Amino acid sequence: MKEINELNLPEDIKYTDDHEWVKKDGDIITIGITDYAQDQLGEIVFVELPEVEDSFDKGDEFGTVESVKAVSEMYMPMAGEVVEANEALEDSPELVNTSCYDEGWIMKIKPQDPSDFDGLLDKAAYLNLLGE
Repeated sequence: MKEINELNLPEDIKYTDDHEWVKKDGDIITIGITDYAQDQLGEIVFVELPEVEDSFDKGDEFGTVESVKAVSEMYMPMAGEVVEANEALEDSPELVNTSCYDEGWIMKIKPQDPSDFDGLLDKAAYLNLLGE
């Protein structure tokens, strides 16, 4: 497992207490699991994706990530409607391990309240959460 200082934690995204990352691109939000989360889980073997047009409230479980070690739930960082799910993960769930911020994203949503993004953790706050 990686040490905290070895983690890839981009500055231009936000983080959650549940180890999801959130990136804003215009009025669309992309969501995935952090480098820390994928490192802790180990080899990802399956990702349960939400369906397009599903709507979730903040804190709702929207899917699971299964590794050789455990199954972990993923939780909505903000309320919204799914506009795209990363179908590449159906055949290649290991993309979450190899490229969690680029090719391994989980879904894109249209947020109910875009200002919720501002209340998420920045890199420093997430590092603090991890015990840095």
